[in-house]
Amino acid sequence: MAITVRVLALDYGSARCGCAISDPTGTLASPIDPVLAPATRKGMTRLEALVREREVGRIVIGLPLSLSGLDSQQTQETREFADRLRARLRNVPVDLYDERLTTRVAQRLGGRASEDSRAAAVLLEEWLALHAGDH
Repeated sequence: MAITVRVLALDYGSARCGCAISDPTGTLASPIDPVLAPATRKGMTRLEALVREREVGRIVIGLPLSLSGLDSQQTQETREFADRLRARLRNVPVDLYDERLTTRVAQRLGGRASEDSRAAAVLLEEWLALHAGDH
């Protein structure tokens, strides 16, 4: 069965959160405008509105593991952000996904969207390919 909900991918950073969204079939991943200061009340409100406006059914947050696969301070901050988002959006599943190298791929690809949102799109494309048929 194909994915039948929109998936929102987030490339979390405390100053700016790159965002990308899938089409309802899970075929395309498109970068969209980043959300500034996502962990603040205003940032969380914007993410909540984005989920509602775009009819998002799942969120995937890039988990910044070190190249060796271990947690770092940024990894822990991202996990805490994901927990806060889960608590706020109780009806929308929030997954963490290894984002190693997505920013480098986004830099090589270039484009007009912000680098953070391009990285979120790369992350989302990888996640969609891995989870095709899961939903």
